Amino acid sequence: MKYILFAAFLAVSTLAGAQNIKDNKTLYRIETVDGNEYVGTIMLDSADIFIMKTASLGEIKIRKSDVKRLTEVSNTEIKRGEFWFDNPQATRYFWQGNGYGLKKGEGYYQNVWVFFNQFSYGITDNLSIGAGIIPLFLFAGTSSPVWITPKLSIPVIENKFNIGAGALIGTVIGEDNAGFGIAYGTTTVGNRNTNVSLGVGYGYVSGEWANVPTFSLSAMIRTGQRGYILTENYFIGGSDENGIILFIGGRRLIKNSGLDFGLMIPGYTDSALFAIPWLGLTIPFGNTYVPKSKNK
Repeated sequence: MKYILFAAFLAVSTLAGAQNIKDNKTLYRIETVDGNEYVGTIMLDSADIFIMKTASLGEIKIRKSDVKRLTEVSNTEIKRGEFWFDNPQATRYFWQGNGYGLKKGEGYYQNVWVFFNQFSYGITDNLSIGAGIIPLFLFAGTSSPVWITPKLSIPVIENKFNIGAGALIGTVIGEDNAGFGIAYGTTTVGNRNTNVSLGVGYGYVSGEWANVPTFSLSAMIRTGQRGYILTENYFIGGSDENGIILFIGGRRLIKNSGLDFGLMIPGYTDSALFAIPWLGLTIPFGNTYVPKSKNK
């Protein structure tokens, strides 16, 4: 009899080692390679499959080879019983970056009105690098601006208060002595969905630094599962006149991509203002599926 019990114990132990049954309390979000998304508790995590219990579909089986992304869902992502998708552009407003940074291995491509193109990538959880171009050379070889954007992000109070510092370093291909850029610092209060940022920077053109700083005040307010209100505003000091650039509009999440829309209002503090439509698209990239960390 004792040999039978011992064999049964070995069989149960082997089965437990091959399959990791979850606590049925933690919520996860699984995005598959075909674009579907599921939110629920993981009932079974074996070598090849997940079995997930969802509110609408019940228990479903998902092959790990079909999983593109697996993330744990925090309580802050559930609002009125509805799952709020991650903000795939949490590190910036229309254009300006905030105190949050890209995580290691994450990146995005941003396009505004076809001509403005920029890629950004997280080297570490605190350091990212970007590069951009306005390809005017496509039009009879016209001189084209290019730039790089290193950025350092430091969480002071996790998900509540962040600081960031960085620079935009650029030139115009085809022109002599055409360097331009800005060095800046920013503080961000709030989480990745709703926050406000105050920034200050010094710009330069052709090796000449500005005598007075540029200040910025920006905000992001999440309005629902896929919507945001955005504003981004600059006060540019000058020796004779003070300039302003105002942005107001919103963001709509389409799958993992973000569609930004609104108005850009440039001008001087003592002159009439006019509005320019703003339309931009941001597409994230990078593989953040790390199932090993979820099995702990």
